[in-house]
Amino acid sequence: MAADFSTRLDELDATLRSIEAVLKLDDMRAEVADLELQAAAPDLWNDVEAAQSITSKLSYLQGDLRRVEEFRSRLDDVGLLHEMGAEEHDEATMAEAERELESLQKGIEELEVRTLLSGEYDQREALVTIRSEAGGVDAADFAEMLMRMYLRWAERHKYPTEVYDVSYAEEAGIKSATFAVKQPYAYGTLSVEQGTHRLVRISPFDNQGRRQTSFAGVEVLPVVEQTDHVDIPENEIRVDVFRSSGPGGQSVNTTDSAVRMTHIPTGIVVSCQNEKSQIQNRAAALRVLQARLLVVRQREQKAEMDALKGDGSSWGNQMRSYVLHPYQMVKDLRTELESGNPSSVLDGDIDGFIEAGIRWRRESENADSDA
Repeated sequence: MAADFSTRLDELDATLRSIEAVLKLDDMRAEVADLELQAAAPDLWNDVEAAQSITSKLSYLQGDLRRVEEFRSRLDDVGLLHEMGAEEHDEATMAEAERELESLQKGIEELEVRTLLSGEYDQREALVTIRSEAGGVDAADFAEMLMRMYLRWAERHKYPTEVYDVSYAEEAGIKSATFAVKQPYAYGTLSVEQGTHRLVRISPFDNQGRRQTSFAGVEVLPVVEQTDHVDIPENEIRVDVFRSSGPGGQSVNTTDSAVRMTHIPTGIVVSCQNEKSQIQNRAAALRVLQARLLVVRQREQKAEMDALKGDGSSWGNQMRSYVLHPYQMVKDLRTELESGNPSSVLDGDIDGFIEAGIRWRRESENADSDA
């Protein structure tokens, strides 16, 4: 038993050392010090958006640093605690050390997932768009369920969100919605959620109570930053204004403040109706359009690289099934991870699926690079 504890302790120590090396703690401390100076500037809040970005990044880095340092301290302490219990043949102390080691293992494994987010845009905030697909009113209802799932997930983690646009369906649910998760690494974390989600249930909209399969699509984009240089000439954009609408199509304000923006060369259309003024909605719509165009550019570059490698494949589009009838199960089709509690998953308990997805993506990337 003591040997087993010692082996697991050594393995956790090695994992934590690897995490410390990847996170570059000295660089992280220097960045925290620099951000603290910026956050202390008297004119910080003259630019609200920049101020929120600085304080959000500072809070995230401080949290990461604190977690690593706390894990290191607890790992040192648990070894001493177990050693002391073994010397004194104190079963209670050894049991306490065992519980602490299990808690540390879970926490360090979660932190290890964070170190796998090393893509070009992984540390960005995220723009999430959900669209109803095949399945009629059930698909629109499912799209709204998914939107709630992600907003609840963000709420559980205390991540700020902002809904930019919701297009309500006629009978129930939504045609589409776009919202931002304003947290560093939100893009890298949520990007594994991209794809088609499938719901199987007895339709609440079917008078005969038949089983219905419906689909909704999730798109995740990195928020564009000033360094991205996504310049859009004004003559390539058409802007239409309209009144914001709520469920059932009723008007929710009396002015044409909502904005629909069309990028003429690509045909990409985005809209924003959440803000109070047309100017604010126009700025938010432009941010979403820039994010879409950034991804178009990424895909074009990836297609060129795939063509050079002679490999045009990408990972599958349908990624998760939510079955509510005839049995209860949520299953990820890539990682094979399952949950028998769909209500909990749809209430935002998706960390296990996200972590498994991030590990699966890294393994897939490593396999592709070895091929």
